[in-house]
Amino acid sequence: MKLIKDINLINNPFKNAVVTIGNFDGVHKGHQSLFGQVIEKARQIQGTSIAITFDPHPLKALGISGPPLITRQDQKIELIEQCGLDVLLCIHFDTAFSAITAHDFIEKILVHKIGMKAIIIGADYLFGKDRQGNIELLKKEQGRLEFETIISPWINNTGSDLERISSTRIREIVMEGKVDQAIKYLGRHYQIRGKVIKGRERGGSKLGFPTANIKLHDRLCPKHGVYAVTVETTKGKFWGVANIGFSPTFDDHIFTIEVHILNFNHDIYDTRIRVNMVKKLRDEKKFSSIQELSEQIKKDIKIAKEILEKNGYSKNLNIS
Repeated sequence: MKLIKDINLINNPFKNAVVTIGNFDGVHKGHQSLFGQVIEKARQIQGTSIAITFDPHPLKALGISGPPLITRQDQKIELIEQCGLDVLLCIHFDTAFSAITAHDFIEKILVHKIGMKAIIIGADYLFGKDRQGNIELLKKEQGRLEFETIISPWINNTGSDLERISSTRIREIVMEGKVDQAIKYLGRHYQIRGKVIKGRERGGSKLGFPTANIKLHDRLCPKHGVYAVTVETTKGKFWGVANIGFSPTFDDHIFTIEVHILNFNHDIYDTRIRVNMVKKLRDEKKFSSIQELSEQIKKDIKIAKEILEKNGYSKNLNIS
């Protein structure tokens, strides 16, 4: 996949470009289906499959408080690449770009700059200045500018004809702590990525369970509690137990994401890790003593091992 981060770097239109546009936060099953349609249409007309997204998120760029992001920009790019598209165009979104009218966006950017011959989007997608661009406008312009407008149907969740797969629904599920349900929408486990930072250094010394502390930036955060997880590190993949919240037993009111990685004894400070949220084990709880908390962690680890083994995570992971 060719990644283009500056639209001005496009010197010549792509051959028979088939385009889709969106924020694609989460790169969920609905987005994956859309990309599949783009790829198939491009194959039919011997063209180029292209996804257009924005960085930063348009709401954030305009100073509006938007929803927490399901995927960081780097993860989004990685996931879109896995879908098999030819080109991903990440347009820098700012106030100047937001002032481009829908007509100009279609004619000057999509058709003349990119070479669009077909566009595949959802029925309610809006674009351009003041979000005045829509399916109706595209169909009005398609004859004059010689492109085809294709409406992609909504993808329903497995086992339900009523529930639409959407980034909004995924955020609700994760914030409710129902991370085991997210896989039905994402096609994978919800993942937290972050750099391992120095914590309060109490996990190993006080509790007997050393933890990797992650700094979270502008990301969707699961409901506070304890989770069974798998952890991808520079040293390999491991099982783990993650605690998200304020660790009320210590009563210091500091929010943390702490991951105890099983059978792990490596220095990974300042490296980035990926934590796949498999299932919530319990809510956060204030214990009467550090010893009582330590005993509970032992139980959490035992339950997490059972869940991870039941879900088939015993293979290709560094566990004993």
